[in-house]
Amino acid sequence: MAAVTERFQQLFVVWIVLSITSSVAVDRNNFKTCSQSSFCKRQRNVKPGSSPYRALLNSLELTEKNIKVQLINEVNKVPLLLEIYGLEGNMTRIKITELNPLKPRYEVPDVLIQDPPTLPLAVTGRDDNSIELALSQTDHRLIITSKPFRLDIMAGNELVLSVNSRGLLVFEHLRQRKDTESKQENSESEAEKPEDGNSEQLDAAEKVDEAEPEKNEKDEDTENGMWEETFKTHRDSKPNGPTSISLDFSLPGFENVYGIPEHADNLKLKTTDNGDPYRLYNLDVFQYELYNPMSLYGAVPLMLAHNAQRTLGIFWLNSAETWVDISSNTAGKTVFGKMLDYVQGSKEAPQTDVRWISESGIIDVFILLGPKSTNVFHQYASLTGTQALPPLFTIGYHQCRWNYNDQEDVRNVDAGLDDHDIPCDVIWLDIEHTDGKRYFTWDPNKFPKPQDMLQELEAKKRKMVTIVDPHIKVDSGYKIYNEIRSHDLYTKSKDGNDYEGWCWPGNAGYPDFTNPEMRSLWAKMFAYDQYEGSRENLYTWNDMNEPSVFNGPEVTMHKDVVHNGGWENRDVHNLYGYYVQMATAEGQVLRSGGKERPFVLTRAFFAGSQRYGAVWTGDNAAEWDHLKISIPMCLSLGLAGISFCGADVGGFFKTPSTELLVRWYQMGAYHPFFRAHAHLDTPRREPWLFGEENTKLIRSVVRERYALLPFWYTLFYNAYRTGVPVMRPLWVEFPADVTTFAIDNEFMLGNALLVHPVAEEGSRGVTAYLPGTGEVWYDVRSFQKYIAPQQLYIPVTMSSVPVFQRGGTIIPRKNRVRRSSSCMINDPYTLYVALSSQNTADGELYEDDGHSFNFQTKKEYIHRKFTFINNILTSSNADNSSHFTTKAWLEKVVVMGAQKPSKVHIQMKDGSTSEVEYEFDAATSILTLRKPAVNIASDWTILLR
Repeated sequence: MAAVTERFQQLFVVWIVLSITSSVAVDRNNFKTCSQSSFCKRQRNVKPGSSPYRALLNSLELTEKNIKVQLINEVNKVPLLLEIYGLEGNMTRIKITELNPLKPRYEVPDVLIQDPPTLPLAVTGRDDNSIELALSQTDHRLIITSKPFRLDIMAGNELVLSVNSRGLLVFEHLRQRKDTESKQENSESEAEKPEDGNSEQLDAAEKVDEAEPEKNEKDEDTENGMWEETFKTHRDSKPNGPTSISLDFSLPGFENVYGIPEHADNLKLKTTDNGDPYRLYNLDVFQYELYNPMSLYGAVPLMLAHNAQRTLGIFWLNSAETWVDISSNTAGKTVFGKMLDYVQGSKEAPQTDVRWISESGIIDVFILLGPKSTNVFHQYASLTGTQALPPLFTIGYHQCRWNYNDQEDVRNVDAGLDDHDIPCDVIWLDIEHTDGKRYFTWDPNKFPKPQDMLQELEAKKRKMVTIVDPHIKVDSGYKIYNEIRSHDLYTKSKDGNDYEGWCWPGNAGYPDFTNPEMRSLWAKMFAYDQYEGSRENLYTWNDMNEPSVFNGPEVTMHKDVVHNGGWENRDVHNLYGYYVQMATAEGQVLRSGGKERPFVLTRAFFAGSQRYGAVWTGDNAAEWDHLKISIPMCLSLGLAGISFCGADVGGFFKTPSTELLVRWYQMGAYHPFFRAHAHLDTPRREPWLFGEENTKLIRSVVRERYALLPFWYTLFYNAYRTGVPVMRPLWVEFPADVTTFAIDNEFMLGNALLVHPVAEEGSRGVTAYLPGTGEVWYDVRSFQKYIAPQQLYIPVTMSSVPVFQRGGTIIPRKNRVRRSSSCMINDPYTLYVALSSQNTADGELYEDDGHSFNFQTKKEYIHRKFTFINNILTSSNADNSSHFTTKAWLEKVVVMGAQKPSKVHIQMKDGSTSEVEYEFDAATSILTLRKPAVNIASDWTILLR
């Protein structure tokens, strides 16, 4: 009987796979719209107007950490508690929750890296209807208006942001469900008396939409999905009833907002008045559609607003299903009375209005007041942490497929890379490498000697990544399943049993990663004596961790599933994948005794996921539009703190044309995470299978990636140190250039490289925008010089990858061709000095051992500062507290925009000098200095005379 059951499970999964692979695109019917999500529908039916909430100013309590004020809903008389915190670093925190809830409401743990340091607030003004607060040591003030309740944040005499200016604060309080008899007796009166808000606003939210299909629920609350809800065949029992929250923010002077990944959409977010809001709810959406606000695999509830004068951020700390509405407005429609005097450009100033709606939890929002984009990145990083500094090998090239068939196949792929002189650091194995989809195992027939395979890769200085998903096959003979069950650490169904659903193994249990005991147990499973066949060069890929449940509502876990502490999945849903990656990364650190940096790729994520590894954009398709969308998707993730992002090169589903595949390699080589991947039903597409000419094109761009590894690694170090993204929109570097605000077909790497990939089929030319008034840009291949700003038309061939180095920057490279990054450790450097219009330039270089935590624990690293001014190139120590020994030396210096010198000398720290050979190309103004032959970690000065 057991064998029959397992065979049925296998057939079911095969049917699922066939259904997925035969689909032309995502089946939207599997996923909710706002009108099918009862709380979103109720909240969205609330229209802007006068808020029913009043701030009870006489309840004000000023403490060392915050200010507390009670709010009262003057319709239902339910009191709320407002807390306002002034935070170090020019941030404000606003929390709103019930004053006397029937039970605690969920507050997101483990995302903030610390309790944010506060600064004292001071009351600086007061009248009958308002209180003015000084926000610590800045020139920011906050004004609380009592009736109707609203908050306004000022910077000097400028209104920066308003809260509840459109009266959309709605807080569904916890309540007891009325019995059916009582409800029937009072149904008419209840329909006329809404529970949350004023009658004008919320009657619509309490009524059933006339467009809904026929209704057969027992009472109106059920009809509105307040106490139970059905989507397709799935019933959500909602034991706590309606608990949703909503709050609006108005941003006078702002027309451009960004962030809130993950969506397959443009960088600049669209208004949502005529469609669904943007949704944040982690879901397994295969072959997703483009340019719409549907949920995808991850959710970071951070939005940035930018104009030519200022950047600010809104971080909505809530892990429940969330919808975000965006509207265009003018300031005069939400600003009244004396506040209108503080709006730049008067009442006709453009304004963006944003409304956040979440299904449960509390309102906990951080206002990041900038004023520069770099300030916002620092502010967000101070809350959720920075991008972890990855091991060096992880920013090389990754070769992946669902699936490499067996050990011999892996050996052949590894050999093929070498035979065709294509650098590569990692070969990946998908789910078929396991014994019957039992993670932490190997198929005994296909991979009988995994340690031998790993040793062979290690001999080539390469690594391997295997997939470890969080759904655990229900099998009494499976060690992992039994161990988790023996500790009673699976999530529970609403009736208290272990929750089970269908995924790749068939019937599977879902460990409760919200429980720290489960995370600790999971981490221990990566120990070398627990994960049989593993070695030091084996790393991990967490897929399907939204979590994906093939037979669940919206292909995910039921919302009334119970987690640690009695919290529903409804409360914690968007944290699940975050916790999976956290536990996996901790396992890799633990197995090394705390010495080695982990590498974990995750599909699902939340705010703070940057601390644990990399993210990719999921199950894309081999289509030109999917190639294009990878730019704004990764840019959005970078703005939200997750710099280590990439898309499957070539597209996961479908089969790319040779042209598309080459163009995707050319784009992927300039994304932070660079991995080729393909579906098991697609033809093999290793980069040497498309003829010598195309192999040459791919080889060239992969080698270019490796030459730039010192530059990439330095960018990642700065992201780790400051929170500034590696891959960034043009407007981050050129904040006053309005032309850049909507550009998402090109991007910056750091402050130095501008990349405009070719993303049109059959393209013979592209037009790249070179920003910055008076700025100088150099084509990195021809060294041709251009003066910005300009729209530059560039003829292209299949070998073309338009990349420009910004004048005023210095980039380190390693130009010798090697098999992998580990083979390059002692290779010499070349510095590319691109002179600005003032004949100056600067740059930096970061180097460490590339794999351990010694850079943190022992300060073992090199951080060099390079400066070119007055025809003198200087190398100095950017961090005198660090120390590291390297054999790498300076082989060459290339100066763009130079004049011919009569002599070139190098001077060492001890005062000794020697002459340096050089060549000068008058046609291109390129000066090449050959073999300065100094250690890259030393202090030196090169003088051009």
